[in-house]
Amino acid sequence: MVNHYSVTGAGLGLRRSLLEALKSAEDTVDFLEVAPENWINVGGRFGRQLREYTERYPLLCHGLSLSIAGPTELDWALLKNIKEFMRDHQVRCYSEHLSYCSDNGHLYDLLPIPFTGDAVKFVANRIRQVQDFLEQSIAIENISYYAAPQQELSEIDFIRAVLEEADCDLLLDVNNIYVNSINHDYDAEDFLAALPGHRIAYGHIAGHFAEAEDLLVDTHGADVIDPVWRLLDSAYQHFGVFPTLLERDFNLPPVNQLLAEVNTIKERQKIAEKPSFLKTDSDQCELQA
Repeated sequence: MVNHYSVTGAGLGLRRSLLEALKSAEDTVDFLEVAPENWINVGGRFGRQLREYTERYPLLCHGLSLSIAGPTELDWALLKNIKEFMRDHQVRCYSEHLSYCSDNGHLYDLLPIPFTGDAVKFVANRIRQVQDFLEQSIAIENISYYAAPQQELSEIDFIRAVLEEADCDLLLDVNNIYVNSINHDYDAEDFLAALPGHRIAYGHIAGHFAEAEDLLVDTHGADVIDPVWRLLDSAYQHFGVFPTLLERDFNLPPVNQLLAEVNTIKERQKIAEKPSFLKTDSDQCELQA
């Protein structure tokens, strides 16, 4: 696959609590991602520290509150601020969730869109408006969800239809596929293989919380588990190696443990890039670990 990505390698979500600790990251992290809503118009010490990082690393933006599928008008004031933030920090890519989080006020949760044909057209039209305003393609993330109201289409058919109708990119969240496959009883490998790989801008990987055998909660508050690592390996096999970012939002471990997971991404990317005839038994053991 031709590398068309705006960044390469393994990245990490930048949180304010990491600003001091990550100064020792050296070459472990290849790119960073921030939620622009948390940094727009931030000055003082935090603003200076952010600038130090954006001058050192390529930066991506992952939005939290645009509510791309919401029933109310798009927040053009927020989009104006995001566009200025992206220009000021030379942001390589902007992404949002395939969900909504507002209805005449923010709901502070990412809620699932009804998987219907009408919803495909509605959401795709809003994505196109955002792309026109930002003057670039955006990436839409497959979300974790816990109910599927008014479902007419399968999740995979809905995602494929939105991406095609909007002509946008995909932020492939591997953990969300695994979580949904358990919660909604489908095969994660089959779902992964059905995604349009040519639309992948980059990927996310994260940990989750097991509430029960058949209920996983996407928390970004734990280490990545082995089945999710293996699903990432499958994604690389299907689509080639794409930039992949570790999300960790709370229960943050010591920074050396966090960077060890970033290194695990890089190691698996390196193995996936090897021609098959050069792969050794130790490579296979490492991927299965």
